[in-house]
Amino acid sequence: MKDIAFAMKRRTLMTGALTLPLLTVLKHPASAAEFTLKYATGQDPTHPVNIRAKEAFDRIREATSGKVEIKLYPANQLGSDTDLLAQVRNGSVDFFNLSSLVLATFVPLSGITSLGFAFKNYDQVWQAMDGELGAHIREMIGKTPIFAMSKIWDNGFRQITSSTKEIKTPDDLKGFKLRVPPAPALTSLFKALDAAPSPINFNELYSALQTKVVEGQENPLAIISTARLYEVQKSVSLTNHVWDGYWVLGNKNSFARLPKDLQDIVARELDRSALDQRADIARLSESLKADLKGKGINLIEVQQDDFRKVLASTSFYADWKQKYGEDAWKSLEKVSGPLGR
Repeated sequence: MKDIAFAMKRRTLMTGALTLPLLTVLKHPASAAEFTLKYATGQDPTHPVNIRAKEAFDRIREATSGKVEIKLYPANQLGSDTDLLAQVRNGSVDFFNLSSLVLATFVPLSGITSLGFAFKNYDQVWQAMDGELGAHIREMIGKTPIFAMSKIWDNGFRQITSSTKEIKTPDDLKGFKLRVPPAPALTSLFKALDAAPSPINFNELYSALQTKVVEGQENPLAIISTARLYEVQKSVSLTNHVWDGYWVLGNKNSFARLPKDLQDIVARELDRSALDQRADIARLSESLKADLKGKGINLIEVQQDDFRKVLASTSFYADWKQKYGEDAWKSLEKVSGPLGR
């Protein structure tokens, strides 16, 4: 701004014609927002979570007459997922969209939605997340310094990729070196399936695959595409082994600084974009299959029931039922049906 003002002042002295614009610039700075908030994500700027978030920010700016400005920091610009979780807890980041799987390291119950082979389709997912189970999880999150918006965003059903052998049956997972996020539910799932899961933060994933630290990884198709993981993998097994969502988390103290009417606008517009983003992922999941094939990736259909039978023969579901508690488990099984029996 100093450089601009200096240049304009110099031109004014020379021509005597720019005095009014100079005063206008000085009286009306470029940023007139009363509240400027940071919103961090771990996803590439082209991912639907960022595209739809930016649309929400534009609507929020308009609806608040410019009082609220939300700035987006995508692609782990401000740190890894675990770093950002700490930052939203202490208020140095105001909002952060985090996978329920990773949030489980702080709020254990959030991991229940990503239980192995719990949901068969999206009808079951949204019935649970917009209903009793989702409300129960938000209540648990709200007992911490952070809170969650009422609508969870979609990260999609997760699929397994590999640079070595093709994963077609549970036997193919035995000893398979697989990157997982730092999430207990996924580590537990793949240990139960006799794989060798290795927790690695997302910002280190591409390098770990490229250098063969791990043979494969598991993520939704949208992440596999936008993070260009197909460059270092050969096949995708369509296991749909876990559904995962992104909670939009906010720091309570930071949000409380906004007047109630502005809070309502922010919450309303973020939840509206959540519904738009859900529709994006549903469409993308189908189109990305063709895109990945075109990039030379082999897509493998699997029999999911084979994996469920193996899990049911272990203590996997019984162990997690004990950890999550009877009430949460009942809420889940109202939608998923009986698990592990």
